[in-house]
Amino acid sequence: MTHPEPSLAELVQHSSVIVCGGPGGVGKTSVAAALALEAAGAGRRACVVTIDPARRLADALGIETKANVAHVVEGPWSGTLAAMMLDAAGTFDELVTRYASSPDQVQRITANRLYQNLVGNLSGTQEYMATERLFALVESEAFDVIVVDTPPSRHAVDFLSAPRRLSGFLDNRVFRLLVTRSNGSFRAVSAASQLLLRSIAKVTGSEIVDDTIAFFQAFDGMEKGFRDRARAVEELLNAPGTSYVLVTTARTSTIAEATWLADRLGDEHHLIDALIVNRMMPFDLAEFVPPASTGRSDSDFGALLANAVALASLGASEAALVDSASLASKAASLTKVPILDQDVHDVSSLQLLARHLVPGAVL
Repeated sequence: MTHPEPSLAELVQHSSVIVCGGPGGVGKTSVAAALALEAAGAGRRACVVTIDPARRLADALGIETKANVAHVVEGPWSGTLAAMMLDAAGTFDELVTRYASSPDQVQRITANRLYQNLVGNLSGTQEYMATERLFALVESEAFDVIVVDTPPSRHAVDFLSAPRRLSGFLDNRVFRLLVTRSNGSFRAVSAASQLLLRSIAKVTGSEIVDDTIAFFQAFDGMEKGFRDRARAVEELLNAPGTSYVLVTTARTSTIAEATWLADRLGDEHHLIDALIVNRMMPFDLAEFVPPASTGRSDSDFGALLANAVALASLGASEAALVDSASLASKAASLTKVPILDQDVHDVSSLQLLARHLVPGAVL
C-alpha cells in the first residue's frame, strides 16, 4: 500500500484513524493520549481508545473507567477530546444483538458456556473486539480522528490480523459443516460430523461437545453478518486515512522488538507512517564536554561532574543506537522525544508531551 510521507503533525491533523503500536513500557499509552489531545487542540473531534487493561490512560485524563463509553475530557482545546476503555465481552454481546434474529437467539448464545469461554479466554477475541469497537466509532461519525492504543507488540499484530482470522474461522470447513442449513433450519448433524464430534468427546468430554453443538445451532444464520463486518473492519485498517505510529525507546531490546513489529506490519502491508523514540536523554547532554580543569577539588562537585559525564555518554550511545538502527528506515518520519522533567500523569503533562511530539503544538 502506497502512502505519502506526512509529518507527525500532518497525521494528527488529517488522519481519521491513528494506530499506536510498540513494545510494552515505552510510553505508548501516554503518546496515544497526547496525540489525541493535540488533535483536539487543532480543532478536531478526537477520541483515544485503549485495549490495554491498565488504568494509565484513565488516570492521566482524570476520568472514571466505564468500558465502551466515550468519556468527554474537558480542557482548553478548540475541538473535543474523549477517551474510551474497551470491554471485549460487552462489544461481542452488542454484535450478537445486532445480527441475531430474535431476543431468544441472543439469550441462547450469550448464556452458552462455549460463547462465554470464547469471549473471555480465546486468543485474539479481545483484539478483534477492539477492531470492531474502532469500526463502530468510525461508523458513528462522532469523531474526526480516533487514536488506538494497542497492547504490546505481539498482541498488536493480533489486533491487525484479527478481522482476517475471524473471516477464516467463519469460512472454515468444520464451522461450515456444523452450521449447514437444510430447508431453512439447522440440519441434523451429519454422519461425518457425528464421527468428528464423537472423537472430540473422547478427549474433551461430552458436555463440551453438547455446548459446542448448542452454540453453533444458536449461531445459525448470523455468520454472514459477522463475516461481512469482519471484512469491513479489515478494509478500514487498510484505508488511506488510517495511519500507523510505532513507539519505542532507545534501548537495544526495545529497538529490536519494535523492528520485529515493523516487519510484521510490513507483512500485513502497513507502512509505518511515524516512528517515535520516546524518553531519550536530553539531546544537549550528548554534546557535553567536561571542563579540562575546574580548580575545585571537593568530592561533591567531582561526583556531580562524573555523573554528568556518564549521562552524556549514555545520551551519545542512545543517539548512535537510533542513528544506526535499521528501524528508522522503515518509517516515513522520525520524532525523538527526551525524558520529561515530570511524570506523565495528568492533562498538563500530556500537553507537555504533545509539544515535544509536535513542535509548535497548539497546546
